[in-house]
Amino acid sequence: MSITSLAAVPSVHRACPVFRGRIGQDARSGHYAVPHRYRLHLSTACPDGLRLAVGHSLLGLDAGCPVTVLPAVPDCPGGGHAALRPLYEASAHHYTGPALAPVLSDDWSGRIVSTEARDILRDLDRFPHEGGAALYPSGQESVIEAVEAMCDAIEEAAQCAGRADTGPVERAAALDALFDTLGRLENRLTEEEYLVDDRLTAADVELWVTLVQLDMVHRCHLDASAVHRIAAHRALWVYAGRLAARPAFGRHLDLEGISRRHHGRCQGLEAAGAAVQILDWAGRAADTEDASRR
Repeated sequence: MSITSLAAVPSVHRACPVFRGRIGQDARSGHYAVPHRYRLHLSTACPDGLRLAVGHSLLGLDAGCPVTVLPAVPDCPGGGHAALRPLYEASAHHYTGPALAPVLSDDWSGRIVSTEARDILRDLDRFPHEGGAALYPSGQESVIEAVEAMCDAIEEAAQCAGRADTGPVERAAALDALFDTLGRLENRLTEEEYLVDDRLTAADVELWVTLVQLDMVHRCHLDASAVHRIAAHRALWVYAGRLAARPAFGRHLDLEGISRRHHGRCQGLEAAGAAVQILDWAGRAADTEDASRR
């Protein structure tokens, strides 16, 4: 997969995080990679939380950076979590916004380091870990960033196509953009097992979570014709199922939580595609549990 073809996808706007500290590689950064100092707070029903949970498991950081799992459905107005309110108030004077997840906190100071999921995963990759190779291998940063842009484009196109107030012309354009991006990823995965350099990286974590959202959330607002066209990208869904069968991926799948979170905040209309699930995620998760018992 060429960097040029991936980078051609336009960048999609993402909400600006409230906190965006970084963990450096030495003490001069203020925050540096040291075991038992930091803690993740996340919900695996949230796509960013699921990305971090999978990445955290792949890196083998259970002992060095503990995780606090939050409820699937936020319990405060604006999508916030009551459990995170003390961290937000300790980190910003007179903070009045929602206490959103995910959060990387510093247990030494009791304050938030970052609420930006992609920064957090990159920083966790710097920790000494027991997992496999780096999620952001040297020399592949631009390719991974291009995949991130493609995943953002899939998310935005699927949302636009499924909104109740989207007109026919705009919906057709959104679906064209969605199928174009899926098609390019399909071509790559028809020939290769992984997206980048023939090894598992953060790019695969990004795409896998995007496919979970596409099937479990966005499918519910697309018509049957669009869902069948999405499902026709066979290599993509074989890839998604293969990753779901790996413990680091499948054991974090909270399908009921994703559904409850979606229905708790969704304002779109259900469409015919809602009856046609693309992948048997529950079956793949069961395969993961069976494999872990062996």
